[in-house]
Amino acid sequence: MSIPFVAWLIIFKYIPVAGWMMAFQDYKPQFGLFDQEWVGLKHFKDLFNEPMFYRALENTLGMGILGLVFGTLSAIAFALFLNELRFVALKKWTQTISYLPHFVSWVIVANIVITMLSTDGFINNFLEGVGLIDNPINFMAEPGLFWGIVTATDVWKETGWNAIIYLAAMAGVDPQLYEAAKVDGASRLRQMWHITLPSIRSVIIVLLILNIGNLINIGFEKQMLLGNNIVYEKSIVIDLYALDYGIGMFRYSFGTAIGIFKSVVSVILILICNGIAKRIGEGRVF
Repeated sequence: MSIPFVAWLIIFKYIPVAGWMMAFQDYKPQFGLFDQEWVGLKHFKDLFNEPMFYRALENTLGMGILGLVFGTLSAIAFALFLNELRFVALKKWTQTISYLPHFVSWVIVANIVITMLSTDGFINNFLEGVGLIDNPINFMAEPGLFWGIVTATDVWKETGWNAIIYLAAMAGVDPQLYEAAKVDGASRLRQMWHITLPSIRSVIIVLLILNIGNLINIGFEKQMLLGNNIVYEKSIVIDLYALDYGIGMFRYSFGTAIGIFKSVVSVILILICNGIAKRIGEGRVF
């Protein structure tokens, strides 16, 4: 039964690694992969000499860190909230509703966000209605707000889905611990702080390590769909940079070099975080 999945993994994850050779070649599609001119580290040197690359790296790390912090905190907080609900029907209904945004396309989500944040959208109408602003704010034309908009949208879309594994970990906590805490007079808040969170700490650490490894792999869909020419300096990320300045300009070798850079950074981040977790005796990936 596992053969189709192993085959999929080999075909789409391992065989394409051979294409990394393109980063060390001056790749031209009309020639075969082994008939290209080898240029060594030329494309990596060009990459590190590009000012826009550092802008993209800054934006990637900035939005990645914001997404990591607020995404993790929101998922844990939401899982704690669901775990404390005593009405089973309400809990299942809330949990099901919270999953739905995860399955909605980023194209639809981006259109919803842009519409709500437009000058005549719901957010501006609400702020004007309560007297917080006198004139509408063009949120999508404010570069300083772009990171926050992307982070808030991502948190709304993924919180319910990300909370699943935390809920599963909470379900495995020994009920006798809660009973003993109740006997000692601990409130539900104290039980969450002193029993629930410490019991799932290893799960939190492992997921945190994996998410830190993907810190630089935040994709480009939401940035491309929510961004525009006005906020381009704040919206361009590594993947979008590879698309625009690599594939978009037919610089396939340059785009491959960017992909290798991302992979190396991800592996280094995972090794560092896993080493720290191992040193302090917490949960780790390996």
